[in-house]
Amino acid sequence: VQLVESGGGWVQAGDSLRLSCAASGFSIVPMGWYRQAPGKERALVAAISSGGNTYYADSVKGRFTISRDNAKHTVYLQMSSLKPEDTAMYYCADLATNPPTYWGQGTQVTVSS
Repeated sequence: VQLVESGGGWVQAGDSLRLSCAASGFSIVPMGWYRQAPGKERALVAAISSGGNTYYADSVKGRFTISRDNAKHTVYLQMSSLKPEDTAMYYCADLATNPPTYWGQGTQVTVSS
């Protein structure tokens, strides 16, 4: 089982980024994107069910969109109107269990003002 994130980077406030999470080794399960900023706990940002139902934290609602391509075993997080407070390490994880069993290595997103 492996989850590999990509797409992070350094951007300015107001810019957009798309994160990708390529999954291998397990079947289609609910997936989520978490983030952890320095000194803060890791928190769920967005989630998507096997059938495509979605959940968003209030802090990103209306700016982030989670989606998945089951044929490619990939989950995406489209982030728009980025703010400095979105700066964090972003992780994807399977939500088949609580807490998640499998995590990616993380991808850093840095938003400058």
